[in-house]
Order: sequence, then C-alpha cells, then structure tokens
Amino acid sequence: MTLFVLASITIFTMLIGMPIAFSLGLSAMGAIMAMGDIPMQILAQKIYAGMDSFPLLCIPFFILAGELMSQGKITEALVKFAILLIGRVRGGLALANVLASMFFGGMTGSAIAEASALGSVLIPMMHQAGYDRRFAAAVTSSAAVVGPIIPPSIPAVIYSLAAGTSIGALFMAGLIPGVLLGLALMVACYIISRKRNYPVREEKVTLRDLLIGTRKVLLALLMPVLIVGGIISGLFTATEASAVAVAYAFVVTLFVTKQITWAQIPRMLINSGVVTAVVMIIVGTATIWGWVIAVEQVSSHIAAALRGVSPIFFLFLINILLLFLGTFMDNIVIIMLFAPTLAPIALGLGIDPLHFGLIFVLNTTIGLITPPLGEVLFIAGPIARVSLEELSREVFAFILVEVAVLMFVTYLPPTTLWVPRLLGY
Repeated sequence: MTLFVLASITIFTMLIGMPIAFSLGLSAMGAIMAMGDIPMQILAQKIYAGMDSFPLLCIPFFILAGELMSQGKITEALVKFAILLIGRVRGGLALANVLASMFFGGMTGSAIAEASALGSVLIPMMHQAGYDRRFAAAVTSSAAVVGPIIPPSIPAVIYSLAAGTSIGALFMAGLIPGVLLGLALMVACYIISRKRNYPVREEKVTLRDLLIGTRKVLLALLMPVLIVGGIISGLFTATEASAVAVAYAFVVTLFVTKQITWAQIPRMLINSGVVTAVVMIIVGTATIWGWVIAVEQVSSHIAAALRGVSPIFFLFLINILLLFLGTFMDNIVIIMLFAPTLAPIALGLGIDPLHFGLIFVLNTTIGLITPPLGEVLFIAGPIARVSLEELSREVFAFILVEVAVLMFVTYLPPTTLWVPRLLGY
C-alpha cells in the first residue's frame, strides 16, 4: 500500500507539471502517512540530513568557478583555441565545438552550464559560417554531455554521496570515457559534415597564431590541471579542490585578465546560489523518497528477483532502465532515487563500484539530451531558434553515438578502472 501511494502521487504530480522536488517531497509525505506509525517529524529530519553533507559543498563552488570563467570571457578564448587546434578540416567548427566542450567540462562539471555558455557563442558562429541551425544546436547539445564525464563532475559528486563511493576515484574513472565520448562525437561531426558539404576553414593556422591562442587560454587550461593534479597528489580532497578552483578563477578573471569587475561579483554569487538551491532541494526531497524505498525493503526484493542473473545481463538491464528514465526525469533525481538501491546489487554481482558508478553517471547524463525532457535541448533550441521537434530529430544520430560509447565502456571495465588503479585508488 505504501509503495502504491508513493508511486501514484509521484506520477500524478509529475504529470500535472509540479516541480520534481516538490513532487518527491509530497509523495514521500503521503507514503509516510500511509505507514500510520511513523511520526511526521521524520520528513523534515531526513530532508535536512540529505542536504547536510560536506561533499555537497563541491556543487556551489564548481558552479561559481564556471560562472567566473564564463563571465570572464574565457569561453570565447577556449572556442578560438579549439578552432586553431582543429585547423583546416571539413566541418572544423563542429569539431571545435566538441573540443571546446571537453576543455570547458574540466572547469564546471555541468552539462547545462556548458550548453548555455558555449552555445551562446558557438551556435551563432556556426550558423554564420554556413552550418544548419539544427545541426549547430545538436552538436552543442550532444557535446555538453562530455562535461559531466570529464572531471570535475557534479553528477559524480551526487552519485558518490548517494552510493558511498570515493569522489576523487569516480572523477578519475571518467577521464578515459570522457575522452572517448569526445572523440566519437568528433568523428560523427566529421562524417556528417562531409556528407552535407559543410565549410572548411580557409585561413591557414600559423605557428604565431597558435602561440598567441595558447597564451590567451593557458591560464584557463591550467584550472582542470590544478583540480585533477591536486586530487591525484593528495594535496586536497575533491571538495577542497572546488574551493581552490573558485579562488583560482577569481584571481585570474579579476586581477590577471581583468575581464570582470567587483560590481559583477554579487550577480554571479546570486546566480550560483539559485542553481545550488535547486540542486539541494532536489537532494533533500529525494533523500526522504529514498528512505521510504529503503524502509519498504525494495532493494531486497529487487536483489531477490535478480538472483542468478549474470553481471553482463544485469548491466544491459541497467542501461535500458536508466536510458528510459532519462527521457522524463532529471539526472540528479535519477541518481538520488536509484543509486542507493542499485549500487549494492551491482556490488553483490561482483561489479566494481567505480565501474558501475561511471556507467550510472554516463547513462543519466545522456538523458539530458533525450526528449521529451532533455533539459539541454531546452537551452540549445532557443539559442538556435529551432523547435524541440526539429532539434530532437537532428540530435538522434549523436544520441546513438553516445549510447555506442556507453556500451563500449560498460563491457570494457578497464576504460573506467585503469586510471583510478594506476593512481592507487
């Protein structure tokens, strides 16, 4: 009865358009009332406990670091540098779009921030160069998925909190898959560009141009090196790394490049606070929702149903489930609701926690570009002035590429485990 109340209220409130955080909280409250013997104080206690976590401090800091870099004109420098590196290649601007996303992903760890910052620059640039608006938006959307896979990663922080894995180790597990994802998207962009005869860069890239471009973007590229290097060397934890990233971005943009002023700082703090508040409310209400699931011993029932299933088939089922959930649920919500239940089952089947965690994060991040929810599509579409239906059709080929990489990573564990093991995790 409790689970029926939980599920029915959740589905109903989502269908009527209620914000997901309130939907989860209201359904959990209804389930607790259905239990009968549980005091309602547990609702507030669990919501607060879900948000009261030191690792969650990563989120506001990484968001603020990305805000500083974006407002500090670092985005434009990254785009120009990526274009220089790609050179005179058919569809080079599309390839540069993906490469810039790989660079920017090492600073923010957020697909939505990446799509917004890079999309506002690259989509108009690609259209003016002769690319179709739909293609420009599709490339930007699919490339934004790379951001939360290459460290740092906000979804990885959330998963580590929900499943009890090491944040630093999960960051390192995303290095190779993130690069593979970026390279696969670049190959897809090149093939499509040749088929559609998209333009080739006419200007030659001289050594002087490359040196000037490198000088302008060097300080920005040092930021992910600082974050990853500090975590690997043990100088600071992943949470402390986020604060170091903010300090570094603040010094670079305010005192070195001088692209932001003191007057802009309050607005950046407010923007970062609003985004953080949204994530934290979801985390809190998802915690009480997950608590109801735990009290009802859902994980035990699932484990019993999957007893005897091979790890290969289990991972296949997980991929199908998470890709389906990603079409209508936010990635943070999926992680908070299902990671605590599914991670112990995967461990019981002998699947490495880091490998499973990266699969989980990659799956839910791909969900950001799968319609009808596809939050990143709702950002890139308006920038390109194309409808959701048009963008959904155009992005489908890139979704297939990303799913192919997902399957490759799923059934080749060294792609996720080699770097963490090399570093002693």
